[in-house]
Amino acid sequence: MQTADVRAASNDQEVLQLLRAGEAGRAFALLLPRFESKIYRLCYALLRERTQAQDAAQESLVRIWRTLHRYDGRAALSTWIYAITRNRCLSALERRRRADGARADVSAADDELAGMPVQLPCSDAGGPSSQQRDAQLRSLVDALPERLRRVLVLYYFEERSVDEVASMLGCPAGTVKTHLFRARAALAGRLRALGLHDPCAWLGGEP
Repeated sequence: MQTADVRAASNDQEVLQLLRAGEAGRAFALLLPRFESKIYRLCYALLRERTQAQDAAQESLVRIWRTLHRYDGRAALSTWIYAITRNRCLSALERRRRADGARADVSAADDELAGMPVQLPCSDAGGPSSQQRDAQLRSLVDALPERLRRVLVLYYFEERSVDEVASMLGCPAGTVKTHLFRARAALAGRLRALGLHDPCAWLGGEP
């Protein structure tokens, strides 16, 4: 049975062969089912707003279609596609900052959790229900600094591997692991302050 890496490499070569044959339309049709949902999820992880993520994903697909003939195979197809998608998201963030009239740092260096204390609602049985726990966790994750939050969302909520998160965000796998460690540490401190359980019970083991 082929591994995911072998299948991806095979698909990349098929796309490249179609491009060399002047079949850009067929190449795009081949990659679209493989990447369309991943492009949207990356946009949503970076932008955190559904409509803007949809717009950025659409812009990314248009850009990929227009420039696909330039893909030369020197980088993995996923690396090339995610780089285009990140650039569309950065443009969307810049437009958002201009519209809001506020200056923001996309790569916030603060590793501390922000925000006011969050009250945890309880179920009728006196403890948090599963849905309430999920909502609480997402609230705490959303309060993380951006560079930690987006890695955590892609790894845990989108169930991407460390290597795939690194490819999607254009950073080394070691950076992804470091951000995951810091994100878990920040969540652990916040959960302890709220009197909740260890986050390992929520998030699983080490990457």
